[in-house]
Amino acid sequence: MKSEPVLTKRIIAGKYKGKTLKLPSKETTRSSKAIVLESFFNTLQFDVVDSVLVEVFSGSGSIGLEALSRGAKKIIFMEKDRDALKALRSNIAQTDPNACEVYEGDSFTNITQVKKRLENLGESAFVYIDPPFAFREGMEEIYDKMLHLITSLSLSIVTLITIEHMSTLELPDSIGEFNRIKSKRFGKTSLTYYA
Repeated sequence: MKSEPVLTKRIIAGKYKGKTLKLPSKETTRSSKAIVLESFFNTLQFDVVDSVLVEVFSGSGSIGLEALSRGAKKIIFMEKDRDALKALRSNIAQTDPNACEVYEGDSFTNITQVKKRLENLGESAFVYIDPPFAFREGMEEIYDKMLHLITSLSLSIVTLITIEHMSTLELPDSIGEFNRIKSKRFGKTSLTYYA
C-alpha cells in the first residue's frame, strides 16, 4: 500500500523563512493559499512586530507561525482535529515553542479561556479566523457560530479580526463591536477585515 504523500508549505519571510511546515490531510483542513497569506501580512505590515495573534481553526498553524517568523511575540492556536494538532505541534517545534500556546478542542468553547488569557496578558490581539467551509458534513452552522464567537469578543482585547471565507459568503457590515473595514477577493477565497 502506498503511503500518503506528506503535504508541506514553507514559511515565506522573517527569521524562520524557508522552514517547511507539515500540513494535515486535505480531508480535515485546507491550507491558506500563499497569495492570501501574503495579502494578510501586507495589511498588517510592521504592526505584526511584538503583537499577539490568535489563530482560530489553526490547522497546521501556517498563519500564526508566519506571524511569529515576522516578529510577533505570542501566538495562540485553537484547533480540535487530531491530525491537524499533530502537524501543528510538529511545526511549532521547529520555531519557538515558548512563544506558542495551543488550545485543543472546540474553538467555540475554548474562546472563553482564550479571552481570559488575553485579559491576563493585558494585550490586544490580532484574530485570524479561517473556519471550515460550510458545505462540509456537520459544518452547516459554522458561520452562525463564528459570528456569535466574534460578537463575544471585545475591543479591549482585539485590535483586528480577519476572516478567511468563501467569496460567495455575505458577511454583515458589523459584528458585535466590530465594523467591516475592507474585503479582498482571491478567486473563491476572500479576506474580510473588522476593527
